[in-house]
Amino acid sequence: FLRHIEHNSVLMFLVPVDSEDILKEYHILLNELKQYNPELLDKQRLLVVSKCDLVPPDELKKIRKSLKADVPLLFMSAHAQMGISEVKDALWKLLNEDDSNNN
Repeated sequence: FLRHIEHNSVLMFLVPVDSEDILKEYHILLNELKQYNPELLDKQRLLVVSKCDLVPPDELKKIRKSLKADVPLLFMSAHAQMGISEVKDALWKLLNEDDSNNN
């Protein structure tokens, strides 16, 4: 599986909102990439917290405030059609930044 992502210019990580520790799960995934191929860590990244429809809005607001990531961080719910446009826009922006850096 990991060899397929070597061809991607942007990596999007999905971590569900009901995870015990969202950032810890993200860092576990980063570590797996590093063990496979440290060069993968040089790619642009986006962290998306998914399944946001599973928590009440006030809880989601607390989670948003508590997370401090060193990459773009977005929240979405495919089920509730929440945040999908923002995720697509962020990916588009990162892809275009990558294209302009390669020219």
